[in-house]
Amino acid sequence: MTDYQPITIEPGALLPTALSTAVSLPTEQNPASIYLASLNRSSRRTMRTAFNTLGSLLGVGEIVDSQGHDVRCFLVLWGNLRAEHTGAIRTKLEARYAPATTNKLLVALRRVLKEARRLGQISADDYDRAVDLPSIPAEHHPRGRSLTDAEITALMRKCADDSTPAGARDAAIIALLRGTGLRRSEAVALDLADYDPSTGALTIRSKTGKKDRLTYVAGGAKDAIDEWLRKRGNSAGPLFYGITKGGRLVERRLADQALAIICAARATQAGIAPFTPHDMRHTFISGLLEAGADIALVQRLAGHENPATTSRYDGRGEAAKQRAVQLVHVPFFPRREAI
Repeated sequence: MTDYQPITIEPGALLPTALSTAVSLPTEQNPASIYLASLNRSSRRTMRTAFNTLGSLLGVGEIVDSQGHDVRCFLVLWGNLRAEHTGAIRTKLEARYAPATTNKLLVALRRVLKEARRLGQISADDYDRAVDLPSIPAEHHPRGRSLTDAEITALMRKCADDSTPAGARDAAIIALLRGTGLRRSEAVALDLADYDPSTGALTIRSKTGKKDRLTYVAGGAKDAIDEWLRKRGNSAGPLFYGITKGGRLVERRLADQALAIICAARATQAGIAPFTPHDMRHTFISGLLEAGADIALVQRLAGHENPATTSRYDGRGEAAKQRAVQLVHVPFFPRREAI
């Protein structure tokens, strides 16, 4: 039977010595390793970063493996955490991060503790108390900004000035993000076969077993993609290739993070404020709503399951409400005063 020793916190210290070890636990006994192994590559990277962030709050310094990866999360004895530790973590997170980020990190904390519970490293009562952490009230509006038409024009001009294959590819990526609002993971997952050049139709494949959805590119967005395809060729495979510094096309799929790097680099060249792929999604959704597109249609184009998610991008404000009520006709007849 596991012996659960009481843990005390030294004054001014968040991490007692009993919560870390100089040697990582065997994989089959390590809650972080077991949980990460159950995820796909993208989710695994995100969750490992979350675990490492939690480890840093617990006082574990950065530890890098032979491949340059931070592995401090594998040296935390997660099963030794108790309510006083997780409560202190929540307080630290709330003071340091936005509500949405804090809540994601709290989810990560609960999940690694659940694995520790399954391994018998924490008692049921201690586990229940440790994960009894109220979430931080979330923000009501999505973070990010909308790019102006002038900024989009500056970006596309800079790509046009680049005569290398990267210029055509980056123009197509920027145009795709602006013209469809795709998530960056959706954009890099596209294959050539998912694009119909005759209609501009794009098939967005679901990774969760749900129904695939169809969206479209038109105008300059379609022109940019078609120009890139003339550089890319018609070989089956990813829609967007990697490109070496020498301008040689490498037939491999881009990573999600590559799109963020491309956006940052082109923003610097164009002399505009930094932006992310999600800012382009923000621009697409809010722009359609501003133009008066039906919110149900925008929801389908954005791939939102809930229309409430789409409505959070609606920044039209009171002026839009005032314009909208002008569309309603109410007949009125002045009363005749009695003589």
